[in-house]
Amino acid sequence: MTKQRKVIITCAVTGAIHVPTMSPHLPITPDEIATQAIDAAVAGASILHLHARNPQNGRPTPDPAVFMQFLPRIKEACNSIINITTGGGLGMTVEERIATAVTTGPEMASLNMGSINFGLFPIVEKLGSFKYKWEKPYLDNTRDFIFRNSFADIEKIVRTLTEEHGTRFELECYDMGHLYNLAYFADCGVIKPPLFIQLIFGIMGGIGPDIDNLLHMHNTARKLFGDEHEWSVLAAGRFQQSFCTHAAMMGGNIRVGLEDSLYIAKGKLARSNADQVRKLRGIVEALSLEVATPDEVRERLQLKGGAGVNF
Repeated sequence: MTKQRKVIITCAVTGAIHVPTMSPHLPITPDEIATQAIDAAVAGASILHLHARNPQNGRPTPDPAVFMQFLPRIKEACNSIINITTGGGLGMTVEERIATAVTTGPEMASLNMGSINFGLFPIVEKLGSFKYKWEKPYLDNTRDFIFRNSFADIEKIVRTLTEEHGTRFELECYDMGHLYNLAYFADCGVIKPPLFIQLIFGIMGGIGPDIDNLLHMHNTARKLFGDEHEWSVLAAGRFQQSFCTHAAMMGGNIRVGLEDSLYIAKGKLARSNADQVRKLRGIVEALSLEVATPDEVRERLQLKGGAGVNF
C-alpha cells in the first residue's frame, strides 16, 4: 500500500465570482487581500491563489499595479507559494488575464484547461438588490457568456510563462474534457510533469457536485497521468467541505477560500479565509493526516522558489 503524502492546502482568497453584496467579509482592497492571505498562510495554506479587485468597488481587475499593492507584502510576511490567476475575471481578454503573471513571474499560476459556459446568473435572483451598480450586469451577462481558453490560448499562456519565467501551473479542470485537453498538451510536451491538477465541481457549466463525478475524474486522471501528477479538489458553495474531506481521505489535496465558498457552516458566513483553512486543516488532522509545508510543496511540484519571482 502506497504511503499517503501530506495534504497540500490551497487557499483562493477572493476570486472573481462572488460580488461584494454577497458577504461583508470578502476581501476587496489590497490591504484586505494581503491581511487575509497572510492569515490563511499562518493557518496552514501552503499555496495562495490570488486575484485582484478594484479597491473602490470590488470589481475584479487584471491591473498589475493593483496586484503589486499586495504581492510584495504577502511574500515578505510568509513563506507560502503565491499563485497568480490567469483566469482573471469575466470578460477580460487573454492579454489582460495574463498581464500580472507576465509582469511578476510567479512560482505558480492558475490555468483553465478549456473553455466553459460560466453561469453565475442564478445569483441575481437570490440577491435582489446590490451594493454596486456593476454587480447585477456582471452576473446577469453570464446567461450568454463563454469563458474562452482555446488550444491556442492555452499554448500561448504556457509557453509565455514557462519559457520566460519558469512558472508552473495549477491546472484547473472543470469537466472531463479538460482532462483530455491536458493530456494532449502533456503528450506533446508543452506542459511537463509533475502536474498539479485541480478538479473543480459545482460551477454551472462544468461537471456537477456529485461524489461519483469526483471518483470518475480522479480515476480518469490516474489513467491519463499515472504517477506524474498531484491532484487537488475544490467544490463550489456548500459542497466545499464535503468534497475536500473526500479528497483528503482518497489521498488528494484540497482547496478552500472565499473564492470558492463564502460559508463556514450551513447559513453561516465565514469571517475570513483563515476560518476555512483552520476548519479544513482540523478535519485533515482529525483523519490522522499531515499538512504539507510550503517548502515540501515546492519540492513535490518542482517550483523555482520565492527568490525567482519579480516582486
